[in-house]
Amino acid sequence: MAFRPSDLRGGIGEGWSLDTLKAVWEANYLPVVWQTVWLSAATALICLTLALPMAFHIARVGETWRRLLLLLVVVPFLTNFIIRIFAWKSLLHPEGALTQFLIRCGLVSEDAMLLNNAGAVLLVLVYTQLPFAILPLYAAAEKFDFQLLDAARDLGASPWRAFWRVFVPGVRRGLMSAALMVFVCALGQYVIPQFIGGPNDEMLGNKITQRAFGDRNLPHASALAACLMLAVLVPMLLAALWRRVFGKETAS
Repeated sequence: MAFRPSDLRGGIGEGWSLDTLKAVWEANYLPVVWQTVWLSAATALICLTLALPMAFHIARVGETWRRLLLLLVVVPFLTNFIIRIFAWKSLLHPEGALTQFLIRCGLVSEDAMLLNNAGAVLLVLVYTQLPFAILPLYAAAEKFDFQLLDAARDLGASPWRAFWRVFVPGVRRGLMSAALMVFVCALGQYVIPQFIGGPNDEMLGNKITQRAFGDRNLPHASALAACLMLAVLVPMLLAALWRRVFGKETAS
């Protein structure tokens, strides 16, 4: 469909054309593509930073606490996704509970706008994607031999150095899976920027929605969707290549 011309009445025209693909690379789309990539990458980085110590702690506690903590991780999935987004919109509203609490604590000014900006979009992206980082890391941490940390400390390593030099390399497959899952899921988001972000905080998913439902320009929407699909497949292929090369090095 991306190689077909658009119909002025909405839909797909006759014949074949490269005009749609050329239009995708217009300058007005570059900021949207860049914003999509950096928001997704920042979400993945923050989620990994938060999920790594959480997975480490969950894997080390007793069975009862482990079940309780895992239950708390998956509890958000019991609530509808849209309802959670609107809950954050209510919290970040100028009259919302979170904004008023920060104002009373003197952390933000009374005219602070916590909603309709890239920071709010990033915050809610991290909130929604964090469980997808914790669960793969926990699965990897559960199989990790924590006696290796004790051995590293016996050999003179500090707890912090033992964590980074022994534990982190030991769960690198979980790290790769978590980073890939969060990044790919964040790339296709359009609901969060739609309700939490402002007019300049659109992501590629919002443009696809506008072209498909607002403009009824299906070839243009298909071209953007193809670009998004490539953005999803490229990191997956790079991750598969990395695992293949790393697997060979480990075997040798």
